[in-house]
Parts: sequence; C-alpha cells; structure tokens
Amino acid sequence: MVTRKEVADLAGVSEATVSRVFNGLGPMKPTTKERVLQAAKQLNYHPNAIAQSFARRRSGNLGVVLPYMPKVHLFSTYYFAEILSGIGEQVREQGYDMLLTLLTPEDSADYIRLFRSQKVDACVILGSRDTPGQRESLQRLQEEKLPFCLVNQHFAGMELSEVDADHVQGSCMAVRHLQEAGYRRIAFLNGSPEYSNSMDRLKGYCQAMNDAGLEVSPQLLFEGNYSRKSGYEAAAKLWEQRDEVEAVFAANDRMAIGLMQGLRERGWTAGRDLAVVGCDDSDAAKLSDPPLTSVSVPFYEMGKAAARRVLGQVLDGESGKSFQVKLPTQLIVRQSSLRNHE
Repeated sequence: MVTRKEVADLAGVSEATVSRVFNGLGPMKPTTKERVLQAAKQLNYHPNAIAQSFARRRSGNLGVVLPYMPKVHLFSTYYFAEILSGIGEQVREQGYDMLLTLLTPEDSADYIRLFRSQKVDACVILGSRDTPGQRESLQRLQEEKLPFCLVNQHFAGMELSEVDADHVQGSCMAVRHLQEAGYRRIAFLNGSPEYSNSMDRLKGYCQAMNDAGLEVSPQLLFEGNYSRKSGYEAAAKLWEQRDEVEAVFAANDRMAIGLMQGLRERGWTAGRDLAVVGCDDSDAAKLSDPPLTSVSVPFYEMGKAAARRVLGQVLDGESGKSFQVKLPTQLIVRQSSLRNHE
C-alpha cells in the first residue's frame, strides 16, 4: 500500500502538505497542490477515508431522522419511501452516506445528540410534529447553528430550514375540480393538526369553498390519522350524513382508499354515488377501484432538494443560514371524481 510519505517524497513536499491537500485544509499554492495530486495519481495513492473524516472533523454521513411508529412499516409507506429515495440519490451524487435514525416521541427532543456524537455532519428530519418538545429541540439546533432541514413540515413563528410542497395550492385545485364537476356539498377528511400539511390543506379547502361562496360547515369536516384504517372508520361517520355530502376530499390517498372501501361495503361507489379525491398520487391511487383522483406531491424531489441544500451548507460553511423551499403540486384526474362512473 502506497503511503503518504511516498507521495510527499515524489512531490517534494512534507507529509503535512499532502494531508492538507487531501483534506482541503488551509491555503495552498495551486502549483503545490497540482504536484501532490500528480504524484498521488502516479503512485495510485488513495487516502484513508476514516483518517480524512477525523482531519476534517466530518463523519461523511447525512443523518435522516424518522419517527418510530409501532406496527407501521415506514419503508413501504409511499410518503417515506419516496422522500428517502430522493435523499439517497442526492447523497450518492455528493459522495456521502446516509445514516437513518428512528426516534420515539419521547426521544424527539434529542436531535442534537447526533451532532455531538459526531455521527452526522447534517440531518434531515421527517415526520416532525408541532409540539412544545419539538419546538424546543429545533430551536436548540438553530441556536447552535447546526445544519438541519425539515421536510414537509413548518412551524409557525419559527424561521427554520425547510423543504415543503404547496399544500394550500394542491387542496384548492382538488376542491375547485370538484366544484367544476358540479359538486357543492364537499366534505374534507383531514389528518392530525400537529402536522403543518394538515393545516395547509385545511386552509386550501376553506379558501376554495369560500371563493365559491360555499359554507364550510363543521358537519363537513372529519379527522383521521393518515392511515387507511382511519379512512375506513370515517366512512361510517360520513354514511350517517350521506344526504348532506356529494363529494369528499381526503388529505392523503391511504385515507381516501380506506374511505372508498368503507362506503363500498355500504353500497356506494366512488365516481357513481359520490366523488372522492385523495392526496399524494401514490401507486395505490392508480390501482384502486375505481382509480383515485389525487393531488400529486413531489416527495422524491423534496428529498433530493433537502439533501442538496443541507449538504451544501456543510460544504460551504453556511449552516447558520436558514432556507425555505416550496415545490408545486399537480392534480391528477381519474375516475373516482368523475360523474356517471359505472
């Protein structure tokens, strides 16, 4: 194995100079750097990655924080799978590795330990909820000027680095699509208010209803937890008000599909007896019966953008600056929201 000393001898410099070249430390004459690189190439020298990480005080890892949810297969969930794929692709392109960490609600106030243990150089946080503990933990990260980024979540009153989608826009498009099809009594099945996208989708729903001069009645508002089961359970509540509802916009596809299943068991079919629109445009939306109209959210692109921006902060030394990225959504129309489907 070629040693650093051999490279230094061939280039006519010290071993410390060779180390500075490969670790990107300190000022360096271009001619000196070029001599070292040419000598390394000639000798087929490859620096030790572990030694480099210590010299740079970097781990070479991007941390990705996921919520631990018992009995939920996170990696088979469209939302998480798409975001992680985007992060993984960007990490690979930038020569980093990805370190996954699962945190329970009790652990969620301990983001900072990932940095203090030197396990990660930056982190992307998925599935965060608007709770006092989360806010306190994120404020500490901000005060320490540590590079981190939230995906699909923002906190009112806090200027944090985040990559999100325009959920207000997406909800408006979904509800206006139903209105243009002639529906007026449009219900909304939302997720937990602890997630900012739930509040954004509610805002978009209300905006579209108000713009059309339609009342936002409490009887038209339902809440689930983004699971298929909660959508299925909502079908029973909606069935009790079936004479008051013509269409439903659900805040994700899983709830929409559960809702359609529950209504089908009662004799109602989406696209024939009522219209249903979901959100995410997951693979399941294309395969449901009937195929589900859905708001397409660019989760993969959100993951890529988050990794690119936060790693850019590490490499540029600008981790104290927050950034906000918002990507557009798109409505994909299928049979579940079209009239006269048989």
